[in-house]
Amino acid sequence: MDPGIGQFIPLILIFVIFYFFLIRPQQKKAKEHKIMVEGLKRGDKVVTTGGIIGTVDRIIDNEKIEVEIADNIKVEILRANGIQGLITTKVDTKK
Repeated sequence: MDPGIGQFIPLILIFVIFYFFLIRPQQKKAKEHKIMVEGLKRGDKVVTTGGIIGTVDRIIDNEKIEVEIADNIKVEILRANGIQGLITTKVDTKK
């Protein structure tokens, strides 16, 4: 093996480690977030990036949604940047 190539092996190894521990999980998380945001519908409870919990009132277009954060208080939020997560509530039908 050429000594010049041997110097690049640690650099390649570091890149592979960075890919599997940092880059790949971040891409997977971004893809899941995009799917979640595209699947929003009226009535879904969401958390904004500012930590405000509200209910999706209407879908304005592909970029914006209207979220009701209190009685008769509605705000427009950008879908891609403004929604942090979807709150899923389990409804218990047995009583």
